[in-house]
Order: sequence, then C-alpha cells, then structure tokens
Amino acid sequence: MEQTSIPSTKVERAMRLVKTGAQIGGNYIKHYSKKLVDPSKTRDELHEDNAEDVYNALSELKGSALKVAQMLSMEKNVLPRAYVNKFALAQYSAPPLSGPLIIQTFVKQFGKTPQQIFDTFKMNSTNAASIGQVHEATLNGKKLAVKIQYPGVAESIKSDLTMVKPIAFRLIGLSEKEFEKYIKEVENKLIEETDYTLELKRSEEISKLCAHIPNIIFSHYYPEYSSSKVLVMDWLEGKHLDEFLKTNPSQETRNKIGQAMWDFYDLQVHQHRAVHADPHPGNFLMFEDGKLGVIDFGCVKEIPEDFYNHYFALLVPQIVNDIDSVKRIMIQQQIVNNNDDKSTQEKITDAFLRMTNLLRKPFEEEVFDFGDNAYIDSIYQLGEEVTNMKELRESKEGRGSQHALYINRTYFGLYSILNVLQAQVKTGIRDWKAPLIKFHLNKS
Repeated sequence: MEQTSIPSTKVERAMRLVKTGAQIGGNYIKHYSKKLVDPSKTRDELHEDNAEDVYNALSELKGSALKVAQMLSMEKNVLPRAYVNKFALAQYSAPPLSGPLIIQTFVKQFGKTPQQIFDTFKMNSTNAASIGQVHEATLNGKKLAVKIQYPGVAESIKSDLTMVKPIAFRLIGLSEKEFEKYIKEVENKLIEETDYTLELKRSEEISKLCAHIPNIIFSHYYPEYSSSKVLVMDWLEGKHLDEFLKTNPSQETRNKIGQAMWDFYDLQVHQHRAVHADPHPGNFLMFEDGKLGVIDFGCVKEIPEDFYNHYFALLVPQIVNDIDSVKRIMIQQQIVNNNDDKSTQEKITDAFLRMTNLLRKPFEEEVFDFGDNAYIDSIYQLGEEVTNMKELRESKEGRGSQHALYINRTYFGLYSILNVLQAQVKTGIRDWKAPLIKFHLNKS
C-alpha cells in the first residue's frame, strides 16, 4: 500500500511514537492476561505484536526512525527473532510514497516533473527503504535507477533519534548512558546519508578505487540529473540476496560473489581508510554469472589512522601475544580505563580478546568457509555473553571508541552476508599486518 503523506513536524512525529508506546503497553497487558489463563504461553506472540507495531510506526515516519530499525535488524544477538525478521523489511521493502509526493520532490529540486526530465518514468517504486525509494526510468536509450529521498528526512534526524530512544530502551534494555556515548556518531552518519551530493562523490571515488576487483560491478552516476535529494545512476539487473538464493546458485557462483565482496571491503579498509559501512542485503545485487553489484554508498565510514593502527592490531597474533601492546590498545580504544580496578581490567580485556580471537579466524586461513554456521553462531553467542557481563552492565561509561561502532557493524554485516551466501573465500590474499606489527612492537 502506498503512503500518501509523512508526518513532518516534531509534534506529528512525536505523537506517532507516543501512540506506538501505548500499543506496546497494551500488548504487554494482553500478553499477561492470556498468561493468567494459559501459564505455558511464551513471549513469542508478544514479540510478534510489538515488532509489528514498532515497524509500522517507523515505516510511516521513514528517515532516521526507520534507519534505526534497519540497523537493529542486523543485531541478531540483541533482539528477539520477531524483531530481526520484521525490521529486516526496512532494508528494501518499506511502504512506498505516493505519486504526488514524488512529483513534489522533483519540482522542488529541478523545477520540473520526472516526466519532463526522463523519456519514461515509472511512478511505482521498485524498492523503498529508510531514507528514500528507487524508481525505474529511461533516457536516451539507457535504463536508469532514480533514488528519491523522502521529504523531511534530513530535517528530522536529531528529533527522531531523541524520540526513538525510549522505544530502544524498552525493547532491548539499552541504557541512556550507553546510547548517548554513540548517538553523535549515528547522528553524523545519518546526516551524511541524507546528502545525495556527498553520496555521489563517494560513489564515484570508491567505484574508481575498486574497479579492478574481479566480478564486481558499479553503476555509472549522472551528476547532471542528480541533486542533494535525487540520485540518478545506471540500472543494474541483479537480484537481492534472498531472491538470488532461490535460484539455487552453484557453490562456485557463491564463492565468486563472496570473494568479490571480501576483496571490496578488504581494499577499502586497508588501503583507502574509508569503507562502505552499510553491508546489509538491500545494498547489493547478485548475478547468475557470479558478479556482485554495489548500489548504495550513503553510509561511508572514514577510518582515522590512529584508530586503524590500534583496532586492527587486535587481529594480529604477534601483537595480541605482547602484553604491553595489548594494555596500550585496550586503553587507547577506550575498552578499559585507568579508573577500573585490576580485576575489572583483566575480565574486560579477556572478554574482548576472546571476541577478537574469533573475529580474526578468517584472516589466519588462506581459504575460509563462511558457510560454517557453528562459527557464526559462536560470534553471536560470545557477543551476547560480553554484552551481559556484570563489569560492562554496571560500568558508568560505555566501552569502546565511537569509531568502532560502524566498523564493528561493517564486519558483522559482512560475515553475516557471507554466511547466508555460504561462501568459501580466499581471505589471506593481502598482507596488511606487517606495518601494524612494526608500529606496535617498536613501541613496546
């Protein structure tokens, strides 16, 4: 069903979330009433009802509110399955905007309707996600993808994040203290995502940098038909991950796509120091011949050099085995601090080292099988264990650099997609470890 309007004022958006909060409260009352009659009743139905109500509200609001749902859909070790499944729809199938709102955006941006700019323009969107939706168009014999930003998205980010926080606290038990530490990083990234001029620049930069990677495809972009709210590029015909897997691709094809994805991220992180930090299935297209299309560069995380030198050092065995280096890294990355007692420092350090030991496994093998479900499950299980540690839950401050927020998200997203793809990937191609070993061991 098309959406004919978006709540745009702070009051309208706040009222929609207040209504959702009341619905969640009603769902709890309904759940406990049923449990009085049937004590064996589980919380599954409650989660389903809450997920439905929250997703409907965030879908109606669009923008950063829906983006939060998209991000949460990747947190399998935090949210109940009902939320993960429902919020995953935010990746590429949110309710689309109606025709009049689309035309209104074009007239404001270009002084023309889309029909006056393109030879053909399909008013029904192909994909609708959190920040905008995509339409098919043609011009001079070329098939184009036209991404249109939802009205009012950029202007509502700060107030949306403020309003979504109480729902986040209620759903996942997130403390305001922990949330506040990273909220500025999220806010800055969301503001960047609403600037399609910046996305166009980054799309062209990263596409050029990675053009030589085998089996990867990028769209050509058209600055002359783009603006801060509209982005035009060549149309790519591939399939999203779930659709692609229904074609029952061969292991060879899965491996080729997985290799292209791994090489794409490896090059950006270790050479470019800026990375496509939104690796969810809606941002990739897969082809029967084993090629991978990348279609969205709205979220790019620039990696500060000092952060890089310390964060990735924990993936190098020679550095992790050096006690002085580990202590220095733990403090620099804000994982432990000088106010922690010795026991707390040791427990937190041990937990983070166990996590990095798991995460670095692919880097230690020439070929790694991401189809190993037990490996991926062990990451989520340890993540849940670390999240529930008393030393972290009772800490007066969040742990970890704000820069780690999107880098962690990038790697968890990458590993998850490669796992669903069941890809076997050559992960030991480039040696980026030597400079890090020299950097840290010279300091010890």
